[in-house]
Amino acid sequence: MAERVLTQRELNRALLARQLLLERKGLAAATVIERLVGMQAQWPPAPYVGIWTRTTGFRREALERELATGTVVKATVMRQTLHLVTLRDYALMRAAMSETNFPWMSKLAETIAPGIRRLAAAGPITGAEGVAHIERAHKLAGISARRAFRYARVRAHLLHHHETALWKARPEGRFTLVDEPAALVPVEARAEMLRRYLAAFGPATRRDVVAWSMMHVPEIQASLDLLELRRFRDEQGRELLDVPRAPLPDPGTPAPVRFLPKWDNILLAHADRSRLLSERYRKRVIGVNGDVAQTFLVDGFVAGTWKVEKGRIRTTPFEPLSAAAKRELKEEAARLQEFLD
Repeated sequence: MAERVLTQRELNRALLARQLLLERKGLAAATVIERLVGMQAQWPPAPYVGIWTRTTGFRREALERELATGTVVKATVMRQTLHLVTLRDYALMRAAMSETNFPWMSKLAETIAPGIRRLAAAGPITGAEGVAHIERAHKLAGISARRAFRYARVRAHLLHHHETALWKARPEGRFTLVDEPAALVPVEARAEMLRRYLAAFGPATRRDVVAWSMMHVPEIQASLDLLELRRFRDEQGRELLDVPRAPLPDPGTPAPVRFLPKWDNILLAHADRSRLLSERYRKRVIGVNGDVAQTFLVDGFVAGTWKVEKGRIRTTPFEPLSAAAKRELKEEAARLQEFLD
């Protein structure tokens, strides 16, 4: 039997449904973060806006409590970038990535990590303290010492202090130790991580999986082989992988206006982003330095950017909007303004 072909609009609605962007849900912050397999967190307010736009009744204090108790942590994971993840997902991700040649898996990081753990055992340390330790103990200096600390602290499970992830984050770079995660079988951990990716971002190609994870194709394939998958094709004939029973809404399903924060993973989780972001707008959203603008969706697709100027939300549509879309955008912006104030 020929594989079903999914249109761009079908892929769009599937992604929105799985990302809680067709209908807000009354979910806790940690539940949303797990469902989305982490939320990118280079800019501290981003996860707060990302959770708000997907849920009902979310308050910033709820996520801050999860951070303070350590249920949610700020860690370097997929694509070697900062994410908020739950502590149990952190263990899963680190095991899943342990067979990839990320810098924290280098021999140098392995050598330095035990000393970094001992240094941080008494309490949080600053980056300057970690670099000074490496300069003394390992005779490295300058950028070499700073790089070594960055990779060794990841290897040592020294995570960003929760205060750096608060809505009004402390700018000082402090790092705090967590217990070494339980040992998991890497290929099985990776299979679970990829199953969760497909549930949150699928259907997806293998190239999409690589773009999201930055893991290598053989590692990815070995784990995909462990999963029960359904297969489709996109309109270009590329194979799409998906998990059983994941939602595939009717392409005519209405999609409300939604605001997305900087670096929302929905714009970073595919090699081909056209299911959400038109190629003609890509350079206006994603900069050459990897920066990703704050955007808003109209009818499920990126239709413009937004920012806060003098305490008020300013929207910049890429094209003229219909009267109905303008009205809905204004109403949603007012709700976001209330959350931000």
